[in-house]
Amino acid sequence: MEFAITFKGDISPKRTVALCRQAELAGFSYGWFFDSHVLWRECYVTMAMCMEHTETMRFGPCVTNPGVREWSVAASLFATLAMQSGGRFDMGVGRGDSSRRVLGKKPLTIETMVEFSEALKGMIRGDAVKYDDEAAPVQLPWANGYEMPVWVAAYGPKALKGAGEAGDGLIIQLADPWLVKWFSDQAITAGKDAKKDMSGYKVMSAAPVWVGDMKKGRAQTRWFPAMVGNHVADIVEKYGKGGAGDIPTRLTDYIEGRKGYDYRHHADKDADHLDFISNDIIDSFAVLGSPKDHIAKLEELEAAGVTQFNIYLMCGEEERIVAEYGEHIIPHFSKKRRKSKAKAKKSKA
Repeated sequence: MEFAITFKGDISPKRTVALCRQAELAGFSYGWFFDSHVLWRECYVTMAMCMEHTETMRFGPCVTNPGVREWSVAASLFATLAMQSGGRFDMGVGRGDSSRRVLGKKPLTIETMVEFSEALKGMIRGDAVKYDDEAAPVQLPWANGYEMPVWVAAYGPKALKGAGEAGDGLIIQLADPWLVKWFSDQAITAGKDAKKDMSGYKVMSAAPVWVGDMKKGRAQTRWFPAMVGNHVADIVEKYGKGGAGDIPTRLTDYIEGRKGYDYRHHADKDADHLDFISNDIIDSFAVLGSPKDHIAKLEELEAAGVTQFNIYLMCGEEERIVAEYGEHIIPHFSKKRRKSKAKAKKSKA
């Protein structure tokens, strides 16, 4: 299992660079950024800085969407970052939640998200791509053939189908092993039904963590189930609790006390819209407790098919959290990976 960190763009660029350097040395493989240009600073400028000060860490938005940048502009931006970093750029994509809702706009359709992903992959590769009926095909003459990996964020049945058919990986903003498997199984099945080779398909579990006191950890991560609740509310509104996909009650019941969501305080641990969140839900959705508790839950996630655990690094004491993972948690999984490789090599011999 790989490890990643995610920033939302509210800490200084220099500190973000320092955290990425620390994380790379600690064994983290990815640095992701929320892409919500009104709520937080434009992420790609800071991302470019982090690329310049790291050697192996991969970067990308978690997530961007089709509705905030003209598609050829997005393709040129992403292709440039891939080129400048030596091919260390992935794209996470969704329909557009906070970045559009804060503008008073609705998220876009699954079909548009898939079309956007395929168009950008083509342009970044160097293909001539026509995505606008009123415009000429777009081809970047300087593109170098880079094959950009695309991770699709999904919860609902249609989005999961699109993620399996069009994505290289799936993003699930949850650390509940049962729910992560329930979601990822749908995406993988959709890919297989489309005759797609899913052997290298990746599954990301993205969630906040707290190493240490449980009471403090719950206080620092209570914002997360409220954020997830926006997506769950959309699913319930569209499908109903017993609708398509048979949405599990363990996912939907907790939003019954939800009274709304203020996007001006998106992913804010001190927001006023957190009262309906119970401790049980926090414990389920996040990863809290001692290093041993973290290892135990991460092993459950790995057994459920998770290939990357992505820490939403926005709960305070970020340097300490990275250090705790680098010293106590990542080495456990690195050791497991080495043993697995040695065993596979021995069986081939």
